[in-house]
Amino acid sequence: MSTGKVIGVNLSARRGAKKINVGSGYLLADYGLQGDAHAGTSRQVSIFMGERAEELAGALGLPFQPGDFAENITVQGINLEGIKVGRRILVGEAIVEVTQIGKKDDESSSFSFLEPAPLKTEGIYCRVAKSGWVKTGDWVTIIT
Repeated sequence: MSTGKVIGVNLSARRGAKKINVGSGYLLADYGLQGDAHAGTSRQVSIFMGERAEELAGALGLPFQPGDFAENITVQGINLEGIKVGRRILVGEAIVEVTQIGKKDDESSSFSFLEPAPLKTEGIYCRVAKSGWVKTGDWVTIIT
């Protein structure tokens, strides 16, 4: 079993905006992170590895903050490379199911962060299978 920690719970009220780490949030089943612009869409929650985000920010000469790459949940200490669609992840009290890895090139994106845009190729998109609270410091575990 692979385990790590949540280092950011990030949201924005509108699409295309940098997400702000709010420290905690409620993941509502079949909806997403309450208060986030992507809740209720096919990509309810996005997850990104903090180590990869730090690497990319460093390459751009920028400091790293969770949410910088427009992810909802920033995790650390868990390797999600190669995770498959259908896998379930316990995030705090909630359970999410991986529905998509990356976004198709033809899908519109108005996010204005400098390239690279890692969620397009490496982002893990999930639906919320079981509601629950998630906060910075919570465990993240691949459960199936």
